[in-house]
Amino acid sequence: QDFVKGIIGRPVVVKLNSGVDYRGILAKLDGYMNIVLEQTEEYVGGKFKTKFGDAFIRGNNVLYISAQKPKGILSAN
Repeated sequence: QDFVKGIIGRPVVVKLNSGVDYRGILAKLDGYMNIVLEQTEEYVGGKFKTKFGDAFIRGNNVLYISAQKPKGILSAN
């Protein structure tokens, strides 16, 4: 739950069971993994497809959600 609170308002990648990725700013997330993204972009097979404003993704379609590293910050690994 702390992870989820820490990524609200940050860029995330949401991978669906279908293999499609949605990238955007995480606006809201509930206990069922229903997700609201802002500034959403859709990627199919790793290739950019289209842009949305806000998007709602039903939790039962979500394979995983991943926080993106802020741009310009090098990882210590």
